[in-house]
Amino acid sequence: MKLEVYFERLKGKKVLVLGLGVSNRPLVRLLLRYGIDVIGCDRTPREKLDAEVLELERKGAKLHLGEDYLEHIAGDVAFRTPGLHPDKPELIALRQAGTVITSEMEAFFEVCPCPIIGVTGSDGKTTTTTLISEILKHAGHRVWLGGNIGTPLLDQAGKMNPKDKVVLELSSFQLMDLHQSCHIAVVTNLAPNHLDMHRDMAEYVNAKKNIFLRQTKDDVLIVNHDNDLTEGFAAEAAGKVKRFSRRERVDGVYVENGTICRDGTEVLRCEDILIPGVHNIENYMAAIAAVEGMADDEDIRFVAKHFGGVEHRIELVRVKDGVSYYNDSIASSPSRTIAGLRSFPKKVILIAGGYDKHIPYDALGPEIAAHVKLLICTGATGFKIAAAARAVEGTPEILEIDDFYEAIRAASARAQDGDIVLLSPASAAFDKFKNFMVRGTEFKKTVMEL
Repeated sequence: MKLEVYFERLKGKKVLVLGLGVSNRPLVRLLLRYGIDVIGCDRTPREKLDAEVLELERKGAKLHLGEDYLEHIAGDVAFRTPGLHPDKPELIALRQAGTVITSEMEAFFEVCPCPIIGVTGSDGKTTTTTLISEILKHAGHRVWLGGNIGTPLLDQAGKMNPKDKVVLELSSFQLMDLHQSCHIAVVTNLAPNHLDMHRDMAEYVNAKKNIFLRQTKDDVLIVNHDNDLTEGFAAEAAGKVKRFSRRERVDGVYVENGTICRDGTEVLRCEDILIPGVHNIENYMAAIAAVEGMADDEDIRFVAKHFGGVEHRIELVRVKDGVSYYNDSIASSPSRTIAGLRSFPKKVILIAGGYDKHIPYDALGPEIAAHVKLLICTGATGFKIAAAARAVEGTPEILEIDDFYEAIRAASARAQDGDIVLLSPASAAFDKFKNFMVRGTEFKKTVMEL
């Protein structure tokens, strides 16, 4: 088996695991199972470690902790956590000393015995990945869903067989130094994002390209024709290129007279899609292109009518006193918030702001003027979003409330029967929360307590 061969090769070597977050913990357990010498390195001090990491230590992993966790270490192989930039000086020093830098995702690509369908982009990754998985499952395939969504799959590879399908959501951080590409690669769209981690937009775009750059002539690249950056990828593809477009007929999937068509054949009426928003029409188009030949149109239509969406993505939390509260905490960029705002037929009360990824908010201003009746800005980027809104005509009333919970309560106090309150931050969550999921959960909890 590929998995056993891979880990047998590591026996007798000193292995560093850089970062002990969710994706790397199963990796450490696998390494220990094969009797490999493991040093787990993490910024978290010992007194703040959770029980799972301490259990890894009891099973034999050595720990190197604290702010200097990347210093004074040496090994034959190092597994990089996705959030650690490959060109960080400490990693460059390791390479110069002869350490091979890899990742849990790189290892999975090497050992996976079945076809990999990968999805990346600035927005829509999770929904598109989930749609592909749901359609394939309804078509009778055995599907493994993972990557940047769900659970890491490396330790599950031994249970997979060549007829299975793997569907991965892939972030720019996972793709940055990935030396393999997906058999079917989907790029939903590209817009400025994660510029707090990437040197510039060019590095971000180049990271995304790794999803297809090492494809063969037998592989498939699916791109959003309406997005200039993703359409530009087509010229570099080694295999077949499929396009999807909401704006015009293309060789692939497009919308005509309110119906999604594939190469001239009607597949799905847009009105039959349960989850709201034109961006979800695009997500379905991408999924329809990806499952071609592996699922029937009936499978697509069934999922469209029954799939209620992914948590934290324009999720209806409750209706109280005639006011509808929606959780769109996944919206960590302006483009995603814009898509959320356009999903509703009326102006909303918008709660926005969070961690600063150093991306521009200019494009958000006109959308706020067009789609928002009251803007409540919170968090580290609140003042930037407020400034973007004030820079255009038709600006709604703006409240700047730093406290997240007070912002929710203020929205509730101002809302009237028939209003929509939307949490769509256009920013990451790290200024106040561990991740967007915790932020969304706290929003829902607060709304339910109103």
